[in-house]
Amino acid sequence: MAKPENRGDYVQSIERGLSVILAFADHHPQLSISALAEATGLSKPTVRRIALTLEELGYLRRDGRLYSLTPHVLALGNAYLSSIDLTEVAQPYMEEVTSKTGQTCSMAALDGEDAVQIARVPAGRVLSITLTTGTRLPAYATSMGRVLLAGLTDGEIERFLAQVTLHPLTPRTTTDPDRLREILLTVREQGWALVDQELEEGVRSFSAPVRDSTNRVVASLSMSCHAATVSLATIHDEYLPILVKAAGEISSRLGATL
Repeated sequence: MAKPENRGDYVQSIERGLSVILAFADHHPQLSISALAEATGLSKPTVRRIALTLEELGYLRRDGRLYSLTPHVLALGNAYLSSIDLTEVAQPYMEEVTSKTGQTCSMAALDGEDAVQIARVPAGRVLSITLTTGTRLPAYATSMGRVLLAGLTDGEIERFLAQVTLHPLTPRTTTDPDRLREILLTVREQGWALVDQELEEGVRSFSAPVRDSTNRVVASLSMSCHAATVSLATIHDEYLPILVKAAGEISSRLGATL
């Protein structure tokens, strides 16, 4: 990043901070301090201070000696929802899902311990939980949250399990950290999550991951339905394939290669 000439108001510390963030481009999901120093041309002590600051601000996360970007970095320039046009890309696919299934289709992103809804295409049927853009739900008890958590590294999952309190929201809620870890690994392997009345009795939800050009999970596509009217067999045989296909198509539009 070249410094403009004759600019007395040029802030070099911002340049250095951005250079650290940009070092993760070109498909480098995790980098050490040494690798960041080599990529940016900055000294290791300088990079370490910048990395610690960005971690404190929520733009980087650390897994042992390795750092990686968090979704919060996309807030720079209001980019989280707009720079890659995530919701704009997803909208027609979500509308198609709702049209085919008659169920509301939602998209969420992970923020701390919560899954935050960032887009929604409603159907005519109304659930007891009213979800609007910005609604926050506990990630551990929702299918959208479990898809997002399964996209984290093993170290990040362990830190999440160490700090989260697993409240029993219904008699079905998973409250054992070891069991939740097993569930997340299964979700990661199979590529979708299904939660049966763990957030609220009478409500089933299922989700699939949306990935960006680095194949990182950046959002989850999900649907919720009444347990009394939609069976698990119907979800598995009819609705889930439609949702998984839509999530894959959105991911492809975002540049994912998986």
